[in-house]
Amino acid sequence: MRFLIRLFGFVPLRVLHWLGAALGWTAYACDRTYRERLRENLARSGLGDPPGSHRILRSAVAEAGRTIAELPCFWRRPQAAVARWVRVTVGQAHFDAAHARGRGVLILTPHFGAFEIMLQWYGLARPITVMYRRPKLGWLDPLIRAGRGQGQVELVTADLGGVRAMLRALRAGRAVGLLPDQAPGAGEGVWAEFFGRPAYTITLAGRLARSTGATVLMAVARRLPHARGYALEFYPLPDPLPEDPVAAARAINAAVEAVVARCPAQYLWSYNRYKRPAGAPPPPPPPGGH
Repeated sequence: MRFLIRLFGFVPLRVLHWLGAALGWTAYACDRTYRERLRENLARSGLGDPPGSHRILRSAVAEAGRTIAELPCFWRRPQAAVARWVRVTVGQAHFDAAHARGRGVLILTPHFGAFEIMLQWYGLARPITVMYRRPKLGWLDPLIRAGRGQGQVELVTADLGGVRAMLRALRAGRAVGLLPDQAPGAGEGVWAEFFGRPAYTITLAGRLARSTGATVLMAVARRLPHARGYALEFYPLPDPLPEDPVAAARAINAAVEAVVARCPAQYLWSYNRYKRPAGAPPPPPPPGGH
C-alpha cells in the first residue's frame, strides 16, 4: 500500500481524477452505508437534484473519489509543484487585507473540493499552524505528516498543547487552519443546525477568534473542469462571531452552507457529519417535538 501511495504521487492529475471517479463509484456500489449516507445527506440538504435528475448525485460520487485519489499527489510531490496547480484565486483581496491587519488569520476550510491543497499553497509562502489527529492506520502517520508538514506548515497535536500553539500563532499575526465541519469529540462542540439538522459543531473557532481578534475567512479549493487545476476562493464571514458558543457555531455552519451551495457536487456528502460523539449530549429535539 505504501508503494502504491508513492507511485500515485507522480501520476498526472488528469489520470488521478479519472481513477478517483472510478474509485468513488466503486465505493458507492459496494458500501451500502456509504451510499445511503451520501444520498441522504445530499437529499436532506435541499441542494440535491430535481425529480427525475441525478446530475448532482453522479458528480458528487465522482468528486468524493477524486478527493481520495489526489491525496498522494499533495503528500508526495514537492510543495511548489502542488501549489502551481492553483490556477485561479477568488477573493484574494480579503485574504491580503486580513494579513495586513496583523492580528492573525483564522482560515476555515470545510470538507469541500481539494481542501488539502489549501494547506500546501499557503504554507509555501507563509507560516500556518494546523491541528493534526493521528490516523487509525499507524503506517499512514509518517506519510501524512511528511506530506502535510512541508514548507512553513506547523502541525500541532489535537489537545490543549495544540490549542495553545494556535493561540500563540494568531497572537503573533500568523495563520491557523481549521476544518469547521469536522465532527469534534464530546465536550469540544455544541449542537447547531447545519442544512436544517442538528450537527455537533466545534467551538474552538469561536474561542480562538474571540481570544485573539483574528480575522476569520472561509476558504475552499474548487476543482476546475477537466483536471485543469484548482481555484482557491476566500469569503469573509458577514458578521463577527457572536460570543454565545451555539450562536457562533450556527454562524460558522451558515458560512459553510453558503460556500457549499455555490457548488454542491464538490462537498463531501459521505462524511458522517451528523454523528453523535460518544459521551456527547443528545441533539435537541426538532421544533414541536417532545
